[in-house]
Amino acid sequence: MPNMTYSPEVTHEASSVTDSEKLNLKAIGRWVAVAALVYCMLLAVGMIGAGFKTATAGQAKSLFAFASNPFLGLIIGTVCTALIQSSSTVTSIIVGLVAGGLPVSLAIPMVMGANIGTTITNTIVSAGHMRCSTEFKRAFSAATVHDFFNLMAVAIFLPLEMFTGFLEKSSYAIASMLAGGSSMSMKGMNFIKPITKPIIGQLKGMLGVFSPEVQGVILALLGVGLIFCAITMMGKLLKKLMVGRAKNMLHAAIGRGPIAGITSGMIVTVLVQSSSTTTSLMIPLVGSGIFSMRQIYPFTLGSNIGTCITALLAATAVIGGNSMFALQIAFVHLLFNIAGVLVIFCLPFMREIPPRCAEWLADYAGRKKRYAACYVLGVFFLLPATFIMLAQ
Repeated sequence: MPNMTYSPEVTHEASSVTDSEKLNLKAIGRWVAVAALVYCMLLAVGMIGAGFKTATAGQAKSLFAFASNPFLGLIIGTVCTALIQSSSTVTSIIVGLVAGGLPVSLAIPMVMGANIGTTITNTIVSAGHMRCSTEFKRAFSAATVHDFFNLMAVAIFLPLEMFTGFLEKSSYAIASMLAGGSSMSMKGMNFIKPITKPIIGQLKGMLGVFSPEVQGVILALLGVGLIFCAITMMGKLLKKLMVGRAKNMLHAAIGRGPIAGITSGMIVTVLVQSSSTTTSLMIPLVGSGIFSMRQIYPFTLGSNIGTCITALLAATAVIGGNSMFALQIAFVHLLFNIAGVLVIFCLPFMREIPPRCAEWLADYAGRKKRYAACYVLGVFFLLPATFIMLAQ
């Protein structure tokens, strides 16, 4: 009889252990899936580079003659990222294009444009608070402070780059050291090439019935499609694995000052591989009044730096003679975002410009919602379209 009395508790305990084991196995399965998707992303970048190089036969500069104007390159990066809603995807594609022969000087404005285009996601998320004017005003200011910071960074550094080439020169110096022949070079440490080159070789062999141009286009398109699928699925899995922890980290770090905010934004973005995800996570928190726009301002800057990990990771997948230039454009992205934080945020008189502009625009948008719609359509679509037509 005593055994029968306690048997339900034993059964319940056994059931709890089983449920716990199932949860652990599920989490392990998700991490394995993330690792597989990282490999797919690296493979896709290699496919784009190999396909682009095959299709153009090394004539990437003439193929991209329409983007010889830096402002047009900026618009291309902005519009593509606004439509795709992923700067990680666009910068990975740009790394692949540079690996295929696109000159770094033409790719730099595109990378800057990707920074602008990625902020449209925040603005879309803020629209979820439109039913309450007060909440929408807070959320919209939190979304657009990122816009104004990135616009200001481009306004400062694109002309400076055009006149001095400081990003191209400094990134070349760093990339040449890492991709050189010394014992500390990235070539000797690159474990990506051996695991991606055989698959790319097999795919090129399967497409051997086509002409080199068609073969290259198909391979590049397959790579672009694989990047879309990999990053989309990776984002969903990492949200399930990391969002809870990320929220706890944010609540612990946001109120501890700018350095903690920038660091936490950078770390969370590295973990989820998407600046759009991490910054969009903050919009509802600001809209509901948990944080203020000025509190999350440093966090968004950290996300700008953290998202550079995708391009750096993608650059390690590049095979062939242009691998150093692929690494160079990845470092351009990193140096550009670090320089933005150092120049704009670290100088007090410049630090206040993005939040004040965001508050001013949010005040109008809170009273009349059509101002918000006009802002999105104007900045991300109509203005770029106008520049493209003028350039043509």
